[in-house]
Amino acid sequence: MSMNQQDLDPVNTADVDDVTDAEKELIEECEEIWKDMEECQNKLSLVGTETLTNSNAQLSLLIMQAKCLAAELNQWQKETPKIIPLNEDVLLTLGKEEFQKLRHDLEMVLSTIQSKNEKLKEDLEREQQWLDEQEQILESLNTVYNELKNQVVPFSESRIFNELKTKMVNIKEYKETLLFTLGGFLEDHFPLPDGKVKKKKKNLQEPTAQLITLHEMLEILINKLFDVPHDPYVKISDSFWPPYIELLLRNGIALRHPEDPNRARNGYGSVSLTVILQSQ
Repeated sequence: MSMNQQDLDPVNTADVDDVTDAEKELIEECEEIWKDMEECQNKLSLVGTETLTNSNAQLSLLIMQAKCLAAELNQWQKETPKIIPLNEDVLLTLGKEEFQKLRHDLEMVLSTIQSKNEKLKEDLEREQQWLDEQEQILESLNTVYNELKNQVVPFSESRIFNELKTKMVNIKEYKETLLFTLGGFLEDHFPLPDGKVKKKKKNLQEPTAQLITLHEMLEILINKLFDVPHDPYVKISDSFWPPYIELLLRNGIALRHPEDPNRARNGYGSVSLTVILQSQ
């Protein structure tokens, strides 16, 4: 035990020397501040009762700082530094305290790392689940792609052209059938007042106006709509039989001009033909 005390004595001496050096540095700093204060005091005595400037304000701050340092120096001079006896028991206690503190810090770090690892595991599981779902979707898309690839029919311009030509022919035939059916329906159910169906006249503006059939009225309205879409109104002449005009207006097939009641237009375009056919 005496050997250990002999080994630790130089350490105690070094600590005392450090305290003495710090005290000397404080004393020297206070002496320098005191010299500055004396110089400023001499300048103030020469100036007299002049208004304080910024430099004088700084001087007052330096004086207050010097007083604080002087008071702190006196306090240090009154106190005797307490040197911890560096024996085996004290070192053991200090070591235990440092070890406990280090252990506590390491436990905090370990807890933080474990919580981060758990969060990373959760993120990894979620990302793995998302990856599995994407792989399943990709596999399904590849299966659909392969099926569609096997079902692809070689492109042929001539074949497509023939199909379109056939469709156009069928549409024209259907159109002719609709027109023929419409004409027959109108001739049977909407004749002229004398009971005779009059053929369509080439010139409707003849001086001797003659009545035209309902079929001709509809054709005039529809042709006007397609020929002049920005002004589809037709003047209602004496050749239009008033009961038929009233029939078209009441059923919404024809509409009057909002400003001129003697003009009318087709209300539904080519749909009016289908409406009449469906009512048959």
